[in-house]
Amino acid sequence: MMMRNIKYLFLILILLACEKQESEGIPAYLEIEQINLNNQNETHNISDAWVYINDQLQGVYELPAKFPVLESGTQTVRVRAGIKDNGIASSRIPYPFYGSYIEEVNFIENEKITVTPTVEYQNLNPNYLNEDFEDNSTQVDTTLQSEVDFTKITEFGNSYLYASLTDSFFTFQVSTDAIEDLPQAGAPVYLELDYKCNTTFLVGVYVNYPLVVRKDLLFINPKEDWNKIYINLTGTISESINAPSFSIFVEMMRDFDQTENEIYLDNFKIVY
Repeated sequence: MMMRNIKYLFLILILLACEKQESEGIPAYLEIEQINLNNQNETHNISDAWVYINDQLQGVYELPAKFPVLESGTQTVRVRAGIKDNGIASSRIPYPFYGSYIEEVNFIENEKITVTPTVEYQNLNPNYLNEDFEDNSTQVDTTLQSEVDFTKITEFGNSYLYASLTDSFFTFQVSTDAIEDLPQAGAPVYLELDYKCNTTFLVGVYVNYPLVVRKDLLFINPKEDWNKIYINLTGTISESINAPSFSIFVEMMRDFDQTENEIYLDNFKIVY
């Protein structure tokens, strides 16, 4: 009797599973290899696709991605470009300064559809700081705390900042001029930065009250190859109520485990 009951139960489970599979249907597949930025002269580090179908979040997918979609026929697909906030893999967000990509997609069961989204910057303050070190003058400079100056290097048609520390020098620091119009009501403010280095360096903010307040924000680990990072300044700017201006700085300290410490910086951009 017990064996018969077990057989009946097993049969019921199979039927339920088949019914569930039939009700879910056969998926189509959406493939996104990468998300492009419309200006090829701009660098980016878009890591994820935030995918919406008919304004409903389908999911967040690390690129390149291929995933099933239980929709059929023509549907509106919207893709937002995702980043690692502060370079942290566990803090993934849709970048607020990239617009959405929208396409009408015809989903067919068991077929793969490939889309290649292109996004562009949106809602930027026209006065945002954008230093690519291509001109003779720069919008960032060494501070009084810096014991060495930087060199501007040009190769393959691109210019960037370079600085090094040896045993006789302990601190390198560059900073923007005072920026007066950063929003302080929780609106997003980011530093975008391309870099490579052989030692840890620091990004921080000088809050320019009558007395300058230094706020250290983020230590960035060494990278042998060029990397882009999006550093979230929003909380620090918003909590500094009534500060008339801010300066954003990058600081490298001497690491005596190495003969020489080196840092390269490019595309220093404050967006808001």
